[in-house]
Amino acid sequence: MISFQKEQIFIVTGASSGIGKATALLLNELGATVIAIARNTERLTQMKAGCKYPENTYIEVKDLAENIDALPDYVKSLKEKYGKFSGMAYCAGITDVTPVSFIDFEKLQHIFLTDYFAPILFTKGIADKRNNSGTGTSIVLISSMSGVYATKGMTAYCGAKAALINSAKCIAKEIANKGIRINTISPSDIETPMTMNDNIKTLLEQRIHLYPMGIGKAEDAANLTAFLLSEKSSWITAQNYILDCGSI
Repeated sequence: MISFQKEQIFIVTGASSGIGKATALLLNELGATVIAIARNTERLTQMKAGCKYPENTYIEVKDLAENIDALPDYVKSLKEKYGKFSGMAYCAGITDVTPVSFIDFEKLQHIFLTDYFAPILFTKGIADKRNNSGTGTSIVLISSMSGVYATKGMTAYCGAKAALINSAKCIAKEIANKGIRINTISPSDIETPMTMNDNIKTLLEQRIHLYPMGIGKAEDAANLTAFLLSEKSSWITAQNYILDCGSI
C-alpha cells in the first residue's frame, strides 16, 4: 500500500481542477504535505476544504506562464517557506485546437509557455540539491498521448507535449546519479474541465468508441502519479506511461 509521511512535501501544480486537483487530494489522503499551486484562489480554497487533512495542504496562487525565467527562484522561495521537497507533480497545462493554416508564433508561444517551458524550468528548480530532499526525490510531469500520437488540428499542443516527454528523458539521465527520478504520464482522453470546452468536447465525442471502459477520470492519472512519486517505484525513471485504456 502506498503511503507518505507528513514530512514528505510535494508540489502539485494545476491543483485547482482536473488531474492536479485529484493528485493533490490523493497525496494528502495518503499522508503527504501538499503545496498546491494554481491561478484560481477560490478553486484552490475549495480543493483544500475537500482534503482529508486540510492542515497539511498549503495553497499558492500563481500563474506559471508569467516570468518564466524566474521559476527556479520561485521553487527556491517555496523551499525556504515550507522546507525541502520530496517531489513534484506538474499537472498544469492548457490545450488548443487550431488548424495549421491559422497557426502563428503567438499561438505556438502561448502553448509552449505553459506546456513545455514552465514544467522544464520548474523541474530545474526541484532538481537543485538545495531544494530537494536528496535520494528518493521524484518528479512526475503530466504530458499527453498527443505527444506520442499526433492529433489533427493540434500542432502546437502535440509539439509541446512531445518535447516535454523527450526532455524529461534527458533530464532523467542527468539527475539519476543524485538519486532523483523523473517520469512522464501521457493520458489519452480524460474527463476534466479543460477537455470539456466546446472544441475538445467535440473531438471527445468522436473518440468515445475507442474506450470500452469509458472515458478516463482524473483519479486514474492521480493514482499512477502517486505510485511514481512513492518509494514503490524507486527503480523507475526516464519512462513515459501511456494511460489510454488500451485504445492504441
